[in-house]
Amino acid sequence: MAIGVSLNCLAQKKMKPEETEVWSPVPPVVTPGTTNAQPPSDALILFDGRDLSKWESVNKPGSPAEWYVHDGVVTVNKKSGNIQTRESFMDYQLHIEWQIPKEIEGSSQLRGNSGLFLASTGKGDAGYEIQILDNYNNRTYSNGQAGSVYKQYAPLVNANKKPGEWQTYDVIWTAPRFNTDGSLKDSARVTVIFNGVLVQHNVSLKGETVYIGYPEYHAHGPSPIKLQAHGDDSKPISFRNIWVRRL
Repeated sequence: MAIGVSLNCLAQKKMKPEETEVWSPVPPVVTPGTTNAQPPSDALILFDGRDLSKWESVNKPGSPAEWYVHDGVVTVNKKSGNIQTRESFMDYQLHIEWQIPKEIEGSSQLRGNSGLFLASTGKGDAGYEIQILDNYNNRTYSNGQAGSVYKQYAPLVNANKKPGEWQTYDVIWTAPRFNTDGSLKDSARVTVIFNGVLVQHNVSLKGETVYIGYPEYHAHGPSPIKLQAHGDDSKPISFRNIWVRRL
């Protein structure tokens, strides 16, 4: 073994630097945004502050999303239910900004609750949820606070800002893969950066989000991205600057 290692080292010493240089293919040019609010040049803009044309009702697919667009933001309409993108996605990078009302009331899960579903697999809350909630000074179960993969993984840290301040999720999502018989081939994986802080590090999901019981997978393909209109009585939250890059 030692002789083999020595021979390998000798062979490498005889190599030229150019032998390990890869020149093709050339990575495509993407222009970064000049500010945090500006998406990169190859992003698909899902909400730019003007309308919800890229979104639809979850309860009535194909029907317009009936949340409130005003002053460059969109605010949840709890009566109309969840909304989802009209397009479907597999793997992607997602940026989304959200704001808890400054005068929020309530405690635990009843304090600005919403959710980002990385793949919407059916009506209601079917899919894979990253929790949105005010946990700046609000204790709840750890795998249900902001930045958690709901009921699966608590965030590594609590990176919440105060209610009234804008907060960001930057997400890398790898969709699950299934065999032809519907069995799971590869689990879904997600990385989440919350206000610039890593809170989920390429975790392997155990299945779709469930409120009661244990998560499990159900075979599906490309899926929409969904935002939740949670049924609690606290003031509704708002979103802005939502974009996605297919990977």
